[in-house]
Amino acid sequence: MKIVDARFVGSSTRVAQKPSAKLPEFAFIGRSNVGKSSLINMLTGNRKLAMTSATPGKTKLINHFLINSSWYLVDLPGYGFAKLPQSGRDEIKRIIRDYIMNSEEMVMLFVLVDSRHDIGKIDLDFISELGENRIPFSIIFTKCDKQGPNVLARQIERDQALLLQQWEELPPMFLSSSENGMGKDEILDYIESVLSST
Repeated sequence: MKIVDARFVGSSTRVAQKPSAKLPEFAFIGRSNVGKSSLINMLTGNRKLAMTSATPGKTKLINHFLINSSWYLVDLPGYGFAKLPQSGRDEIKRIIRDYIMNSEEMVMLFVLVDSRHDIGKIDLDFISELGENRIPFSIIFTKCDKQGPNVLARQIERDQALLLQQWEELPPMFLSSSENGMGKDEILDYIESVLSST
């Protein structure tokens, strides 16, 4: 798949406020500072599409981007805000849960994981909740250019082993880098294959 048109079409905090056009949705989520906005910009070929910042947690709304006039890329708030007050964390959790549980158009949720570290308990708990609620998801490892191929391979193996403690079968997984474009074709081709089967 080649993205030729990507447009921001609206922000919301509830499913009821989503854009009115009912199109397939592919949502992206991950811990704060996992590189989500940079990945979205890399996939769409537009460095200014999603807001990036050195300060984690800038996305506090559900942002819909219309892709090729045929599907939505959905940028969800990050989870795991250590610096927000409890009330702020609870509100973001509510926004995320409302979308994931109630958006009938969401066909796939991409969970982003930083490839430089062991997958965290907060990620494992989040993924476990997706499984319990039968939410279709895939995993994208980000920042894969930050270490050598052998170190990266060992880290991915460790993460897969951690996941296999909870899962009998692993979900689809992708390696990515917003710096060098790694994973772009694989992720977009996968989205195209899911679209063709829905």
